[in-house]
Amino acid sequence: MEKLVALCKRRGFVYPSSEIYGGLNGLWDFGPLGVELKRNIKELWWRSMTQLRDDIVGLDGSILMNRAVWKASTHEEQFVDWLVDCKVCKARFRTDQLADARCPQKPSKRPGECGGELTEPRRFNLLFRTYVGPLEEESSLTYLRPETAQAIFVQFRNVLETSRKKIPFGIAQIGKSFRNEVNPRNFLFRSREFEQMEVEYFVRPGTGLEELEKWKESRLAWYESIGLPRQHIHVRDVPEGERAFYSEKTYDLEYTFPFGRQELEGIAYRTDFDLRQHAVASGKPLEYFDEETGQKYIPHVIEPSGGVDRTFLAILCEAYDEENVVAEGGKVEKRVVLHLSPRVAPIKAGVFPLVKNNEELVRKAREVADLLRGHLRIFYDESGAIGRRYRRMDEVGTPFGVTIDFETLEGARTGPFAGEKETVTVRERDSMRQERVRIAELLEDLRLRVS
Repeated sequence: MEKLVALCKRRGFVYPSSEIYGGLNGLWDFGPLGVELKRNIKELWWRSMTQLRDDIVGLDGSILMNRAVWKASTHEEQFVDWLVDCKVCKARFRTDQLADARCPQKPSKRPGECGGELTEPRRFNLLFRTYVGPLEEESSLTYLRPETAQAIFVQFRNVLETSRKKIPFGIAQIGKSFRNEVNPRNFLFRSREFEQMEVEYFVRPGTGLEELEKWKESRLAWYESIGLPRQHIHVRDVPEGERAFYSEKTYDLEYTFPFGRQELEGIAYRTDFDLRQHAVASGKPLEYFDEETGQKYIPHVIEPSGGVDRTFLAILCEAYDEENVVAEGGKVEKRVVLHLSPRVAPIKAGVFPLVKNNEELVRKAREVADLLRGHLRIFYDESGAIGRRYRRMDEVGTPFGVTIDFETLEGARTGPFAGEKETVTVRERDSMRQERVRIAELLEDLRLRVS
């Protein structure tokens, strides 16, 4: 994990937030490569939910909402952790994590077993408080949203009427959420500001468990499509005592991170709890008239809810590898490589002139870069030996390297393009295999490889 965190900073995936001022625990900034990887994850999720299906539409709800929303959803009262403090070292712990926690002064001991007395448990609300308007008074109080789901529920009627969808149908949303976590930890896994990808899928009462199984299979297939093998994702049927009180059944999709097996996504059958709560609290009808059956009912809900940041972290953990490879002269070197799926890789191809002191090679390489730029995210690099440039691209997960060499100018020496000019070498990251491709066919060739 330490190697991965170091790579993320060194190569521009993730930086500590506010680092020049000492940082702020549980908050991270995504650098040039990180923002591209996140964007690719979100775009693939959005495409799979709203473009490849005709039963899901999108929403982008506001982060700030009327305080009444959080009262009705029970977040204001029940979105809490129970805390204890050590009276000696002043460290703070969640009571439900004491079994796995360690004393910061005596790491071999658990809190309370190290000689330090623990305080009595007390409630801590995870909501970030803020005020709307010029006065910080009770009537102006609201919260930064702790989840994206509630905006979907309170806009259910508007979306239903304007989209003209019929049940079963869903509303998808990607957006920021905020939780004042007691102990942010494990890099991006648990932080105070994070991004969610959620669908609320509305179904007829009595069909929820059947729909839940469909969603479980659909989500497993999606993670596999972005580079997380199905056999590496563990499906946990959450027992009744651990589920949210409104859930009739929940599956957790778990991934084995370096710090242990943890939840990647939850798929919950929330019944009609949320819509019913908001209907009662607002006094507005949130029922659905089913033209097929002639019935009026409050729909039940299936919620597949995943984290962008956790998916980001799982993809990096799955992709990270260290290999021993034979370099020029027979020397064995360590190659750090991210085996990212080309679909999510932040850079799709590196473009390199074989040497930088040949004007004709450099000019042709820049022409090739301009040909690809605008269609694929590429990186042009002419600094250092070609092997070193390959290694830099391997370390950030770039799946393909395009090298413009003397055969590009003089004609290929061997192979199917022998004697032809205007060809380049395409190198595959994982196999390190190289083959020649015509420049005229290069864009389409790379597009096919990426997809």
